[in-house]
Amino acid sequence: MEDFFSKFRKYNFWDNHVPKLGFLRREYLEKILQYCDNSLIKVLVGQRRTGKSYLLRQIAHHLMQQGVSPRNMFFINKEFIEFDEVRDYTELDLLVKRYVDELKPIGKIYLFIDEIQNIYQWERLMNSYAQNYRENYEIFISGSNSNMLSGELASLLSGRYLSFEIYPFSYAEFVGINALSIQKETYVSYIQHGGLPELFSLPNEETKQHYVSAVKDTVLLRDVIQRHAVKEPRLLEDLFIYTVNNAANLMSLNNITNFFKSKGRKTTYDTIATYLGYIEDTFLIHKVERFDIRGKETIAGNIKYYCNDLAFKNYVYPGFGYGLGYLVENLIFLELKRSGYQVYVGVLPNREVDFVAKKADRILYIQSCYLLNEAQTIAREYSALEAIPDHYEKIIVSLDDLKFPIKNGIKHLQAWHFHLYI
Repeated sequence: MEDFFSKFRKYNFWDNHVPKLGFLRREYLEKILQYCDNSLIKVLVGQRRTGKSYLLRQIAHHLMQQGVSPRNMFFINKEFIEFDEVRDYTELDLLVKRYVDELKPIGKIYLFIDEIQNIYQWERLMNSYAQNYRENYEIFISGSNSNMLSGELASLLSGRYLSFEIYPFSYAEFVGINALSIQKETYVSYIQHGGLPELFSLPNEETKQHYVSAVKDTVLLRDVIQRHAVKEPRLLEDLFIYTVNNAANLMSLNNITNFFKSKGRKTTYDTIATYLGYIEDTFLIHKVERFDIRGKETIAGNIKYYCNDLAFKNYVYPGFGYGLGYLVENLIFLELKRSGYQVYVGVLPNREVDFVAKKADRILYIQSCYLLNEAQTIAREYSALEAIPDHYEKIIVSLDDLKFPIKNGIKHLQAWHFHLYI
């Protein structure tokens, strides 16, 4: 028992040992905890290094504070070599059974399994545990691939799981961890740094640059190149570079394919589409489709991509020209997604609306820009919203020092206050 205890103790709360908890992510924690105390599997998904592991520990720590015995909780993290022996669902089952035999927990068992997609056919065991009427399990798992809950798995776990997408730090979390106030200067600082949690413990810009580059390399190598046996890894990375430096711009797969062909690359439409899909599955980028505001339906063709965090732009590919307005637009997209909105690019005849955001019965039409400092800019941004033939909320978001009054029902928000509105 001592060998088992010592091997896994540093990852667990046994004997009141508390692993590092990191910055408390209250919004996620409150959202997830309201779905606890049932047999539904709680699934945390998102890009690597966005804090899923810390969030799992924060959930466990909260449960412990509520009276759950530390010995009733078992952490398994497939990122660490101590768990290398757990390669498939049968070995995972043996490890859990050994934990139960050794620590003899009484009552409900709480399982926390990090990066579970690295365990072959893990879904079989989780499905079995979730339906086990003899032993009471509550399961929290995390993964770094959006496809882990698609296809056969979704059918197998149908109705027995809840999914929570975890993003890098929001602006509110950025000011919280740095003890800053909500104002334009701190928002611009957030734009210039990004929200990857580990960045805030690193000492200087050079170290941060190396860290963000390593995150990018790890995701592309482990979650794409190795997972899918990618034959052209250089093309894969160049595609990521292209999407990062064209984020918030309308593009099409045909145009992207033709761009690479014009650079002498031998590739095809299908290869470009497949590789972009792989990158999207890792949560590094997000695809946004166009939505016909009048016809109330999505439109095939041109799309937009947004970065999951501006750190990739700021630290890995800073040499490419990129207007501040596009960075603000990217952050608005991420804030909408964090808040649970479905997001589209709005389309009207001869016009485009940056965002159509939907959540339950609420619909927002949003224009984003750097500054409303010229008559031409003001006319362009307001006219697009004025052309919308319904009466849902219409908003312009910018970095202006002064807040504009409501005009024709259109509200103006300073970007650093946007998260408070939605």
